Amino acid sequence: MNWLTEVLWSPYVAGAGIGILSWFTWLISNECLGTSTTYARIAGLIEKAFRGKKVEEKLYYQEVKPKIDWQVMLVVGIIIGALISSLISGDFTWRWTESVWSDRFGTGIALRLVVAFIGGILLGLGSRWADGCTSGHGISGTMQLAVSSWISAIFFFIGGIMVAQLLFNIIP
Repeated sequence: MNWLTEVLWSPYVAGAGIGILSWFTWLISNECLGTSTTYARIAGLIEKAFRGKKVEEKLYYQEVKPKIDWQVMLVVGIIIGALISSLISGDFTWRWTESVWSDRFGTGIALRLVVAFIGGILLGLGSRWADGCTSGHGISGTMQLAVSSWISAIFFFIGGIMVAQLLFNIIP
């Protein structure tokens, strides 16, 4: 059980674990592994808390019902699992910024919040336009050999490399 205390796990072991999780997801729920719909459902639940039944009149929320389902619990489990893993490995620390960011852009919180907010909006829009997120397309879709998911996964990597180059190599 010493592998549980490792800070970094083998990507092969983690990938195999995600693959097995995907199998069980299909077996138990007959749905693919993904999380982008979860955020839409949670947004609907938050809106429902303020606006009541009016949320159910929106066409989008008639298709994507605001509810707590297994995908919401998956996201909660990911957060709790990450916390437990960091505590067990001894890697847990409170920090506002990662060293990669602070070395390049400083420790100011304002820029970090603006970039995170804009990035979150773009990520949400992209996952809705693509009808899925990196886990939905990159894991579940590619396992099903869906051409659209393979194209999406390729562009996830290209986009990620381009943004990393832009943020950490080009900007003075």
